[in-house]
Amino acid sequence: MSELIGDCAQLLLVGEASDAAGAMLTVQQSSPEVLLMDFSMPGDVVGTIERIVLTYPDTRVIIITAFSSVDSAVKALDAGAMGFVLKGGPCSEVIEAIDAVTSGQMYVARQYAAEVLMELRRRDRAREVSASVRLNLRERQIVGQLMHARTNREIAESLKLSEKTVKHYMTNLMVKLNARNRVEVVLAAQHSLDA
Repeated sequence: MSELIGDCAQLLLVGEASDAAGAMLTVQQSSPEVLLMDFSMPGDVVGTIERIVLTYPDTRVIIITAFSSVDSAVKALDAGAMGFVLKGGPCSEVIEAIDAVTSGQMYVARQYAAEVLMELRRRDRAREVSASVRLNLRERQIVGQLMHARTNREIAESLKLSEKTVKHYMTNLMVKLNARNRVEVVLAAQHSLDA
């Protein structure tokens, strides 16, 4: 990381850390405006991002990573990081990311911006759907049975319903949760119950 900053004459290095706990300590001691943090450093990087954002809201976190995973970017952004840059990129990209986050904007490496944005939108839509769907007691009971891979007949026997009634509930659940099959019903219902 110090090599990267050394290559960028505009940047001033105020501290270094070799792991997530050290990054937290560096922020406590130096109160940097921006923290460049390696996503693959030892320790709980995501948890550290969350703590820094909560405890030191004036410090903006930018993740720099060698492995380019949309999932990693989304995890970091969900934790509160404001930027996501790939190692080995030009110094100008790091400067651009720093300028963006210090202006209150988010920054994601160009190569992954579209994919990350699509994933964030997809997750937001799923949360909206889940938050708007409320399952009644019987529907929750049926979903509970589905989680144990029970058939309609087994569900009917367990809940003392007719198999036809269970099929009716299944159809309603599929419509309500916008699901195409039993697995999607369970997944969507879990999101709904977590919301």
